[in-house]
Amino acid sequence: MSEELLYKLEELTPVINEIRNDAHALHASVNHAYDRIRPYGFHLDMVVNWVRTYIGEVCESEQDILPIFFAAFYHDSIEDARLTYNDVMKVAREHMDEGQAFLATEIVYALTNEKGRNRAERANEKYYAGIRETPYAPFVKLADRLANTSYAFSKGTADSLRMSKVYREELPEFLDALKVEGQDMRFRLPEAMVEALWDVIPACGSENYV
Repeated sequence: MSEELLYKLEELTPVINEIRNDAHALHASVNHAYDRIRPYGFHLDMVVNWVRTYIGEVCESEQDILPIFFAAFYHDSIEDARLTYNDVMKVAREHMDEGQAFLATEIVYALTNEKGRNRAERANEKYYAGIRETPYAPFVKLADRLANTSYAFSKGTADSLRMSKVYREELPEFLDALKVEGQDMRFRLPEAMVEALWDVIPACGSENYV
């Protein structure tokens, strides 16, 4: 991460903390839990930790920092916390300017699952196409999957064991679905993040991925 970006992140920390607190409170207000036993803010913080680590590899402009962090904290707000697109936009405007709020809301919208009877229908090709068409959405989605996968493989709850098998089986297809051709850094999947995701899954290395 460049010194300029690091300095800007430090400068924006109070705003990022406000966004974090609001997102935590939102999910708590609808009794949304993570793995049935933890506040959902636990998951949001995991996602943002990955974003914070690798944002320097994808962030094209300092103006995009807040939208990326906002999207990481609010990525499940439409799907799980009963917000609409316009609700998300309204909240985003409280923390950033109009252009930033639009980008933040577009990322959140892109990361919202489709309506479907099962996991495959909810995360279908239309869903992934929307992610690939939205700046920074592949990056935030990768951070989300890293958070979920690392948790699933480190805990022994029934849900975690079930999801760890799902994440293992989906991994090659999942990464392919996020890939965007071209040089636009806003759509980049940082190599170290991809490696980290492979490393989380036991007996499954990136040397098996073509």
